[in-house]
Amino acid sequence: MIVVTGASGQLGRLVIQQLLRTVPAAQIVAAVRSPSKAADLAAWGVQVREADYTKPATLAAAFAGAARLLLISSSEVGQRVAQHRAAIDAARAAGVKLVAYTSVLRADRSPLALAAEHRETESMLRASGLPFVLLRNGWYSENYTAGIAPALAHGVVLGAGGSGRIASAARADYAAAAAAVLTREGQAGRIYELAGDDAFTLAEFAAEIAKASGRAVVYRDLPEADYKAALVGAGLPEAFAALLAQSSAAGAQGALFDDGRQLSALIGRPTTPLAASVAAALKG
Repeated sequence: MIVVTGASGQLGRLVIQQLLRTVPAAQIVAAVRSPSKAADLAAWGVQVREADYTKPATLAAAFAGAARLLLISSSEVGQRVAQHRAAIDAARAAGVKLVAYTSVLRADRSPLALAAEHRETESMLRASGLPFVLLRNGWYSENYTAGIAPALAHGVVLGAGGSGRIASAARADYAAAAAAVLTREGQAGRIYELAGDDAFTLAEFAAEIAKASGRAVVYRDLPEADYKAALVGAGLPEAFAALLAQSSAAGAQGALFDDGRQLSALIGRPTTPLAASVAAALKG
């Protein structure tokens, strides 16, 4: 049995769709915080179980009988360590044979501020005695294509990434990698540094939007503090804006680049090109 946490999220749903290609639905568990919001998952034939990081009893029940667990990192930055600790403890108690964890690219040395919680989670996994595999995911292309509408509205892409190159891939590519690891033998102890085959600068991203839309869009590079202020001005909470701005600035240091092509090797096909992701986003 394979259990996927965060299964009602964007990545989790895609992982389950990938698993269903080769794994009987009855052997897949969608672990979600609110089962009532996962009717579509139940309709696919998978088991839906409540799994709330703040309610350890739900985790024990959700992981019961699991041979393999995909621990998709919590979306609650700042609370991840405690939440992941609860999941790891429950996995150990349930006798899970393999935990796959979605970390971040080069978590052990990344300048990204958000890498700190991933590093701590990786340390907890090592200390747990559980067999585990690390899926160190790079940036999702959707992180950028989600901003196409405002870029078209204002004719500008803002950021603090300078000329740093970004080796992003589509969320579906990372989902395919997770499904591959969960269905193959000999994965314990492996660390995958996952990123797109091709890389781009934010200026090249703006140029791709312009090319695909036929409208003028340029990139404007800002100091980290100014980019944070712009994000706050656009309505983002200050803490989240600070995280995004720091991540963009870290991109100028190479934090979002990798040319090892481990992702495409793992999924057996090229990763989704940026142009395809931009085109898909423009189609809505």
